[in-house]
Amino acid sequence: MTTASDTGVNDLFVAMAHPLRRRILRAMHANGGGDLSPRELSQRLEQPLSRLSYHVKVLARCQAIELVATQPVRGSTQHFYRSVVAADWALMALEASAEPPHKGRR
Repeated sequence: MTTASDTGVNDLFVAMAHPLRRRILRAMHANGGGDLSPRELSQRLEQPLSRLSYHVKVLARCQAIELVATQPVRGSTQHFYRSVVAADWALMALEASAEPPHKGRR
């Protein structure tokens, strides 16, 4: 029998399964809990906006982040999200899986 708690844990595992989603969550936590949009994340993480938007939607579906605000910008709507990951094991996993700084190719 699966409980609501088990479902939430499973969703969080899904959310953290992809390295880019872990980078997104780390960036949100490094921002001091402040709200970030996919556009801001794409600039910080140097990833295409379309890729970031997809992974932000997965994180939102898994309830690892929540939509906190929207803002009209040049004919479209910018969405702002905040991480709601609070499980100690998940926060330790995010910290432990932090990638070392990128160095030049050899």
